Amino acid sequence: MKIISYNVNGIRAAINKGFLDWLKGANPDVICLQEIKALKEQLDVSLFEDLGYKYHYWFSAQKKGYSGVAILSKIEPNHVEYGTGIDSMDAEGRNLRADFDGLSVMSLYLPSGTNDARLDHKFEYMDMFQDYINTLKKEIPNLIICGDYNICHEEIDIHNPKGLSKVSGFLPAEREWIGGFIDSGFIDSYRYLNKEPDNYTWWSYRANARANNKGWRLDYAMVAKPLQEKIKRAVILKEAVHSDHCPILVEIE
Repeated sequence: MKIISYNVNGIRAAINKGFLDWLKGANPDVICLQEIKALKEQLDVSLFEDLGYKYHYWFSAQKKGYSGVAILSKIEPNHVEYGTGIDSMDAEGRNLRADFDGLSVMSLYLPSGTNDARLDHKFEYMDMFQDYINTLKKEIPNLIICGDYNICHEEIDIHNPKGLSKVSGFLPAEREWIGGFIDSGFIDSYRYLNKEPDNYTWWSYRANARANNKGWRLDYAMVAKPLQEKIKRAVILKEAVHSDHCPILVEIE
């Protein structure tokens, strides 16, 4: 199964930038989208169906034009779970899960800590999410959680670790949390197969950051430990330029 995760920073804007042609070429079995910034009713879903994604699920935020996640699949899932049942998370449309034979795929959009109030919300979300996943894994051990975690884990994952250590996304407490999340039974699939520096998934629109590769690796395909031996490939698809993020891919045997 070929799975892509992509924070599109607005699905309608991405479509206007050639997202559909790119999707046709990339041809994943499943694609997890984050920050769709749209309701299903605002989209022409036949555009996705024509590319073979007959099974598509949209979990939008209550606030229009904000957040939201989706999963598009060529394979019919056995079950789709919208949200977590935790109101403060689900109001912002941040979690969507599709269960297939042998594995489950979640699209996750973890909050960013853009100000003090949002940083408090982010930490609260992180704690609740860890508890939720600890419980979920007992029922669904073969879990892949793809998405924008809005955290860089190690110094190798950010272009200026010393200068950005007091910025949300690379705060010591955030790094500790994502390290603990991995230790709770997940494989950071990209780092599992790739140890090289200077590989990022998000660049600021300011100061020509992408051209200069001044980036952050915020997007992960976290694969539960029982699937470790089935990870065939994990890559960053940095040639895709429909967003300030680029997609990531994981292939599971």
